[in-house]
Amino acid sequence: MKLEGHSNIEHLEFDIPNRQLTVFHHDNIEGIETAIHDLKLGDTLLSTETIDPSDPNNNFKIDADSSHKKDAEQRKLLWIVLVINFAFFIIEMSTGLISRSMGLVADSLDMLADSFVYGISLFAVGGTVIKKKRIARIAGYFQITLAILGFLEVLRRFFGNEQLPDFSTMIVISILALIANSICLYLLQKSKSKEEEAHMQASMIFTSNDVIINLGVIVAGILVNWLHSSTPDLIIGSIVFALVIQGAFRILKLSK
Repeated sequence: MKLEGHSNIEHLEFDIPNRQLTVFHHDNIEGIETAIHDLKLGDTLLSTETIDPSDPNNNFKIDADSSHKKDAEQRKLLWIVLVINFAFFIIEMSTGLISRSMGLVADSLDMLADSFVYGISLFAVGGTVIKKKRIARIAGYFQITLAILGFLEVLRRFFGNEQLPDFSTMIVISILALIANSICLYLLQKSKSKEEEAHMQASMIFTSNDVIINLGVIVAGILVNWLHSSTPDLIIGSIVFALVIQGAFRILKLSK
């Protein structure tokens, strides 16, 4: 955090057990030393040397290349899941309004929240740990806001005179969304960064919730047809927003 504003720093390597920090940088060694000294951790300069970036045996070059490659893979993955989620937000919102299904509308808002998460995660790729945790915290609060709005809509429909939802639309669209979310979850699980990065963990949590939600909407559609009642649709809508809040609190825990 202390060195975050130094643009001349290329890479940091931490050896926590031995209390050693290796800084790869361009010039301005005095500014770096002053920043570290200000931490008052009893710092001592062990050595300084010049390295050749073109040297194939240079460990820093290998580490930097690996880091850039990982960042590129993260960006590609996040763009894929972002496009999938935003597309299904549009599909589920439009079909949910047409079919009068609260379950589809709720799931579409969850898809929109996921799109927001993936979007801000793209800004986090390659950033500092503090930046990534801050983004995860924003995503958590955003999910809570959507959940509260969703619960209010469920209450309005419960006490209002709403028509019966179109169960066939609920089931078909939810099956398609389930396939899409399963693909997203598979791609995220393949990511090597899923256990290391706060924003990637956020993406995993939201997508896991989506798979459960899709299954719930399918069941609700079957019950709407069987019972000839909109209550199952309102119940799954409530469950969706409860899961959204649960996921949001897990995200806020990660961002600490």
